[in-house]
Amino acid sequence: MNLSKRTGNLLLATLLLMMHYRPATAQQADTYDICIYGGTAAGVTAAYTAKKMGKTVLLIEPGKHLGGMTSGGLGYTDIGNKFAITGLARDFYRRVGMHYGKFEQWIFEPHVAEDILKEYIQKAQAPVLYNYYITAAQKQQGAIQSITLKSTNGGAQRTIKAKMFIDCSYEGDLMAKAGVSYTVGREANSQYNETYDGVQLLDKHQFPDGIDPYKEPGKPASGLLWGISAQPLADHGSGDKKVQAYNYRICLTDDPANRIPITRPDNYDSTQFELVLRVMAVKPWTSLWGGLKFDLMPNHKTDINNNGPFSTDMIGMNYDYPEADYAKRQQIIKKHEDYNKGLLYFLGHDTHVPASVRQLMLKWGYPKDEYTDNGNWSFQLYVREARRMIGDYVMTQANCQGKEVVKDAIGMAAYTMDSHNCQRVVVNGMVKNEGDVQMGTPGPYPIAYRSLTPKASECKNLLVPVCLSATHIAYGSIRMEPVFMVLGQSSAVAAVMAINNKQTIQAVDITALQQKLKQDPLADGSIPEVLVDDADAGYIQHTGEWKKIKAPGNYGTSVTYAPAGTDKKTLRFAPPMQHNARYTIYYYNTGRQGKAPSAAFTITAAGGKKTETVALEEHPNEWISLGTYEYKSGSPYTIDLALPDGVQGDLMADAVLCVPSK
Repeated sequence: MNLSKRTGNLLLATLLLMMHYRPATAQQADTYDICIYGGTAAGVTAAYTAKKMGKTVLLIEPGKHLGGMTSGGLGYTDIGNKFAITGLARDFYRRVGMHYGKFEQWIFEPHVAEDILKEYIQKAQAPVLYNYYITAAQKQQGAIQSITLKSTNGGAQRTIKAKMFIDCSYEGDLMAKAGVSYTVGREANSQYNETYDGVQLLDKHQFPDGIDPYKEPGKPASGLLWGISAQPLADHGSGDKKVQAYNYRICLTDDPANRIPITRPDNYDSTQFELVLRVMAVKPWTSLWGGLKFDLMPNHKTDINNNGPFSTDMIGMNYDYPEADYAKRQQIIKKHEDYNKGLLYFLGHDTHVPASVRQLMLKWGYPKDEYTDNGNWSFQLYVREARRMIGDYVMTQANCQGKEVVKDAIGMAAYTMDSHNCQRVVVNGMVKNEGDVQMGTPGPYPIAYRSLTPKASECKNLLVPVCLSATHIAYGSIRMEPVFMVLGQSSAVAAVMAINNKQTIQAVDITALQQKLKQDPLADGSIPEVLVDDADAGYIQHTGEWKKIKAPGNYGTSVTYAPAGTDKKTLRFAPPMQHNARYTIYYYNTGRQGKAPSAAFTITAAGGKKTETVALEEHPNEWISLGTYEYKSGSPYTIDLALPDGVQGDLMADAVLCVPSK
């Protein structure tokens, strides 16, 4: 889509939203069934869900954009296993795929994400109030009655009343104003019997030994370089109030026709980057990946993240952010923006940087067609973690590792237990980063509904799907944008059920909530798709030798593997079909090395039997269409997998998906 056409569509969408939402002085205009604070992707899915379920909704966003990090630069989606992502979140990545001419896509440009999220709001006709932030919450008998909002641009103060509230902000401001218990920082390992919480001096994103921390090497009296704390390193595993580092997920382009040069930013201070030079002297950069996670995006763009000992993370400069007021936060945000822009400018222009690195950096610039109303720079600071609620249930390392499995699941997580560094310190006369943790999880695990609800004694009509109740290290696994979308939708369904049944949030029937999420995953009454993972024993039949293995990029909990041999091996998927309809069947093509170059799929459906031979060498870790087939009650509906005649190699079986035709 060209820029002028896209701009026109956005203007039309904005005008429609403005027509739909007419702020008035009458109390009725400021009273809603459900008030959602925070226009993150979670907030959008919550607003869409609640509105589609027939409730009046107001979505409040302190800024002027929707989507948070999903549209703010994090287009190279962080997700450990796509199997964990359901409902509208999965639908979002399907819509991204449609934009790029594919079935599903998890890598996308910022403006594409925001356009799609706006389409959800427009389709549901859910009103959005931009440029207002919360200043107070009024409670009676343990329930929020109303919240008070202040304009960021001089507008009048507003009061919003609602039956139910959902806090979808990254900061948990509504939760805090409502007097709900929360924590900031890291728990001691001993508090929840964990091993990866608290102070952690590990080896990832770490300085090599020997990097001098002083302005004049070898001279402590000269003072520490910028960004290094003088505090001594605390005991391993001890708790503190330090917050893992923030940065920006940076969108650049190397397309000359769409590129704006990176210029010297406000408050530029080259001394902030002396440590980059010291690292380069010990470990020269052979590419920009030496200090920038340079993931490539569609249309010659990037999603740049932190990488290495000194990068875009502004370590130690965000401790005040979680509990700061609006004005103080704007100052912290500006410092992070200047720092990130300053690093890019330094790498491209400072003569102390090797010429080879400067030449590489100068090929990149800000894209003209992104963030067009914000100087082509992201509107969203990457707030990885701020407040975390202390609710009815606290998710911990034990949940992430599958040692404790909750029964009230309303979503899943699957990412590594991940924390960025929290401080930069001196250890044995050398500069070191502290706080980075990257510990894997066995597979997708359930998230408790109780981790989204405050204690009933504190608030009875609030859900918190983003700043949910979790320890620092468990939150590091849960805090992914697709997961937040899932939890936003789950929260909205729970809020609607609580209203309909005149219940508190804590009294919602979990079984009924789980059934609703399963039976109506798109919140529009449409026929749900049917997924069968190779681990779903009740819907899988084998002949020959098969075994389960772990495979990079698999979809679900495992991959079923049949090693090459002379015996005939087949695997049958028998999806539990419930609705008469035509379904397009997809097979997930695991990217594991050594698999057979092709596979034969025999589909038995209402129209008979058909065999498709599919090449598997291309499109790794993606869904491959096997065609569209009709299901009728009482008729078979199976997918048999085997090696084609004459083909040698290992046979892999991951997952099959049946998507109703629209």
